Amino acid sequence: MVEETLSFLIADDHPMVRDALVSALAQSFTGAHFSRAGTLGQVQVALNKEPDTDAVLLDLDMPGMDGLTGLARLRSEHPTVPIVVVSAQREAAVVRRAYELGASAYIDKSASLEEIAGIVRAVLDGEIFTPPEAVAGDTFAQRAAQLTPQQWRVLALMVQGDQNKVIAYKLSVGEATVKAHVTVILRKLGVRSRTQAVIEARGLALPTAAETLKP
Repeated sequence: MVEETLSFLIADDHPMVRDALVSALAQSFTGAHFSRAGTLGQVQVALNKEPDTDAVLLDLDMPGMDGLTGLARLRSEHPTVPIVVVSAQREAAVVRRAYELGASAYIDKSASLEEIAGIVRAVLDGEIFTPPEAVAGDTFAQRAAQLTPQQWRVLALMVQGDQNKVIAYKLSVGEATVKAHVTVILRKLGVRSRTQAVIEARGLALPTAAETLKP
């Protein structure tokens, strides 16, 4: 991904917070384009204009958001745009639910601007940042039980060492579809990277090579 073409939507109802986030990301992503929003309605308008936005940094407490309801609406309307929640809410139940609704990361507003920029970069690289409290009490196997049959097939091929292009060929689907599956798999498993998912999954009863090729 070429940094000069990156586009971000900064959504927070406090102008100073928006400006600080823009400043932090501008230093890390040279030439990036930034849009700003202060309400859920403005976020929706901005994403409708630029549906290929690379990432949204989203506050849960803006007008119109109604907490996590706004996140759910945005995820439904724009399922492929990474959403990084930047919020002062720290309750474990809120964090957990945000990930269940499709957030790629949940960052406390007290985090440093450098840390926020680093997490955004990792999200753009396909990682999911799930803090411990979001998966507290769940075992890896319990989280894996949430995977669909097709996601199990993708995970099994990941464990075998296959990359997205090879997985797409074996499952007769597009590479973009595989990438979307991998993103959801990482989110459901509560892991940060493909490597971590593979390491953890080696202890599971995954489908056999022949089973992964079944429709």
